[in-house]
Amino acid sequence: MSRTSDGGATVHDYTTSTTSTPGTGQDDHVYLSLADAAPGPEGEGRWAYGTGFADPLLGVDTALPPGLDGADLAAYCQMLGDDALVLAQRLIEWCTRAPELEEEVALANLGLDLLGQARLLLTRAGQADGTGRTEDDLAYWREEHEFRNVRLVEAPNGDFAYSIARLLLFATARGALYEALSAHPDPVLAAVAARGVKELAYHREYATAWTLRLGDGTPYSSGRMQAGVDAVWPLLEELFTAHPVELRAGVDPAALREPVLRSLGAVLAEAGLTVPDVPPLATVLGLAGRDGVHTEALGPLLAEFQVLARAHPGATW
Repeated sequence: MSRTSDGGATVHDYTTSTTSTPGTGQDDHVYLSLADAAPGPEGEGRWAYGTGFADPLLGVDTALPPGLDGADLAAYCQMLGDDALVLAQRLIEWCTRAPELEEEVALANLGLDLLGQARLLLTRAGQADGTGRTEDDLAYWREEHEFRNVRLVEAPNGDFAYSIARLLLFATARGALYEALSAHPDPVLAAVAARGVKELAYHREYATAWTLRLGDGTPYSSGRMQAGVDAVWPLLEELFTAHPVELRAGVDPAALREPVLRSLGAVLAEAGLTVPDVPPLATVLGLAGRDGVHTEALGPLLAEFQVLARAHPGATW
């Protein structure tokens, strides 16, 4: 999708890649492994995706490159992985609740994309810091204050328009970031980002299509979409606020602010919506999600997400 606004600004401007589709013979898509992977060796089960999930980083050198600080790389991968993990859980909550059956399937697939990214990033975090922690260790056995996701992804789903607005903001900003990270000196992070760009391009196209459909629909649908954008917009700035760990990892998200805002503005203009003029969500003594300071919404989400693993520690399937 490459719609343009009246001013000619390209809506889909951070990548021209397309995501592969199950059944097309493109073997780089996360969903294919669900059907094709054979059971793994004894004791290698995973809570996410079952057992025997094929390694998408096969052939990528996992040794820490010279000059990179392992602790900082691990902390940064954990930040990105937590973002993806928490938003994946929020998207999955739309199952049985979405407006149409097709949207339930679509949102579940978007969640699977993000869950796949989270698995790779959290695994890399355990490699980079030398602790050997697994993706399951980091997903299921940390407390709320140990999560480093931005507050945008943890907010309750709200109505469908709110969730679409959040997905639009997140996918646009994260797609731009992953495009930059595809040249990162860590080969694992670069490979995850390069793959993620293709997935997030589709996420953004999906959110854009619904934003246009609702914004340029009836007065009622337009009002609901504008209300969703207004509500989620204060959470956007945190994505551009550089944390010291990000800067030490060679990433300055502030550099993405202007291009991302231009891209979002083009979508909203075409949908007949306005860019909100609202202040960002306040921090707590200067601390926010990257520092482990979250909204009250994260605790219940983690309790639901972690309950099975904690009820049956060590179990696999």
